[in-house]
Order: sequence, then structure tokens, then C-alpha cells
Amino acid sequence: MAEKKELERQVEKQKDKLERGKSVAEKMMDDVLKNMREMQNEFERKISTYTDLPQKPSLDLIETEEKILVKTDLPGVKKEDIGIELTEDKLAVSATFKEEVEVKEADYVKKERKYGKARREILLPAEVKVEEATAKFDNGVLTIELPKVEVKPKFNVEIE
Repeated sequence: MAEKKELERQVEKQKDKLERGKSVAEKMMDDVLKNMREMQNEFERKISTYTDLPQKPSLDLIETEEKILVKTDLPGVKKEDIGIELTEDKLAVSATFKEEVEVKEADYVKKERKYGKARREILLPAEVKVEEATAKFDNGVLTIELPKVEVKPKFNVEIE
């Protein structure tokens, strides 16, 4: 009976050691993860100065029988900072995102807004009448209307 009690006491002692060790290991892992997150945030802040450029503008391409509509999001861009290049089968939209105010004394916690030039080129699903294209810029959305070239019906030629 005494041996059994001694064995139980030793088992409990080992369990206590394991629990303390587990707590220490969990605290160490929490500290390591916290430090890694802080280092990652600092790295992102430092590297963003050199690599952050505006992403390609998002757009919707809508095709009807008569025309192609392109809607492009350009938030914060002024009308005079937008460029549109158009051929019968390709459209390119470029924009310059300008930083409104540069705060030199501020210590940014997170800086995700990007500044610089962005460009988006797309192949059009049909030929368009370049000279009849129109564009409107309202509330940060550029809408380009491209009338399609009339497609003549195709004829099948029979082989003799």
C-alpha cells in the first residue's frame, strides 16, 4: 500500500512538472510569435517604401450587341491624371495616384494606400469604332462606351 501511495505521489509530481514545463513552453511560443509578428510588420513598413506601386485598376467589361462598356475604379484620381489609349481591338487605361499630404513627422502604424502610376491593358472582345468612343468620369469611376463595328454576316461556301 505504501508503495502504491509513493508511486501515485511521484506520478503527481511528474504531472506538475509537465504542466509547469507546458506553461513555460506555451509562453515561449507566444513570445516568439509576437516577436515574429512585430518583425513582419516592421519589415512590411520598411519594404513598402521601395516596392509599393498602385495595383492595376479593377474594371468591368460589359458587352451588348451594339457596344462594349468598360467601367474602371479610380478612387482618388483626378480627371486630368487619367489617360485612355484605344485601337480597334485594344484598350489601355492609365492613372496617376497622387499622395495628398506628406506627413514627415508621423510614424505610420500601417500604410497601405499606394501612390504612383498604374496601367491596365485589355484586348476587346470585338472591334470597335475608335472615333465614336466616349468616356465619362464620375465619383471615382471611369465609364468608357465603345460602339462596335458592324459585323457583316458570314457566308458558308459550298465545296464542289
